[in-house]
Amino acid sequence: MKIILTLLVALSAILSPSALATKKSEKPIEIKVAYENHPGEPFDQVMQYWADLVDKESEGKIKFVLYPSSQLGSKKDVTEQAIMGFNVITLSDVGFLANYMPDLGILFGPYLGDDPKSLFKVYESEWFKEQTEILAKEHGIRIVMSNYLYGVRQLLANKPVKTPKDLNGLKIRVPNNIMQIKAMQAMGATPTPMPLAEAYPALTQGIIDGVENPLAVLYGQKIYEQAKYLNKISYLTNTSTLIAGEKFISTLPEGYANILYSTAYKAGLRSQEIAAQNDAEYIQKMIDAGVEVVEPENIEDFRNLAMKVYAQFPEWSEGLYEKIQAELKK
Repeated sequence: MKIILTLLVALSAILSPSALATKKSEKPIEIKVAYENHPGEPFDQVMQYWADLVDKESEGKIKFVLYPSSQLGSKKDVTEQAIMGFNVITLSDVGFLANYMPDLGILFGPYLGDDPKSLFKVYESEWFKEQTEILAKEHGIRIVMSNYLYGVRQLLANKPVKTPKDLNGLKIRVPNNIMQIKAMQAMGATPTPMPLAEAYPALTQGIIDGVENPLAVLYGQKIYEQAKYLNKISYLTNTSTLIAGEKFISTLPEGYANILYSTAYKAGLRSQEIAAQNDAEYIQKMIDAGVEVVEPENIEDFRNLAMKVYAQFPEWSEGLYEKIQAELKK
C-alpha cells in the first residue's frame, strides 16, 4: 500500500500543472532554415555554423533545422510562409525585397560598388535601418542577418562572352527580381527568371543558354556540366539577407531575438571569410572539368550598358542613387 501511495504521489507531481508548465518551457524553440543551395555549398556550411552558434549561445533553447535544396519550396513560397507567422528563416536579398520596399532594390544594382566592404557600410547606415523597420512593420518581414556575402556573380554559358554583343540572343537564367532582369536586358541578354532548382534541367533541355551566380553556387549546382564557358563579367557583388516573419519574431521569449541577431552577425562574418578564400579553388575545379575561363575584352563596356538601369526605377525616392553613392564613399 505504501508503494502504491508513493507512486500516486509521484505521478500527481509529474502531471501537475506546474510540472507540465516547467516541462513545456524547457522544450527548445525550433526554427526551420530554408534555402535553395545544396548540402556542402558554402551557404550550407555557414548555416551549419550559425546553427551551432545559436545552439551554444541559447544553451539549447533554440534549435535550427536546416532545409537545403529548396525542400520547403521556392524563395517566394517560404517568404510567404514567414509573413504568415511560420517558424521559418530563409535566404533572401534586397533585389527580392524590393517587391515590398522599392528603394532597397538599388543595393542589388549592377556594378554598384567596388568592393563588399563598402556595400556592407550601407547596410549599417541609418538609411538602411529605417528601411528595415518599415519592412517589418508594414510588410511583416524582419531582416535577421544583413551581412552575408554570397559572392560576385559570374556567368556560365554555352558560348564565350567577351563583349556585350556576345550576350545578344543568349537566354540567361536569373532570379525573379526586377533589378537582375533589367541588368541582363541592359547588357544585351534575354533574362529568363526561374527558381535555381530548375536551372540545371533547363540548360539540359536547351530552354536557357546560361546561368549567372557566384562561383560557389555555379559549382555546387553543377552548372559547369552543361555550360563550358565561365565568363567573368563580375556584374554584381551579391550581398544577401536572411529574413523571418515579424509575427514569429514577436512571439519569441525575451532575449531570444537578440540571440538570433548576434549569432547571425557572426555567421555573416564567417560567410565573408569563406567567400574570400574559395573563388580560386572553384575556378580550378571547373577548369579540371573542362570549363574555359573567359575574361572580357573591356569590363567597362558591360558596366556602361548596365548603368542604364539606375534611370529605370521611377518609384525610387528622389536622389536615391546619389545618396547610396555618398554612403559608399564614407
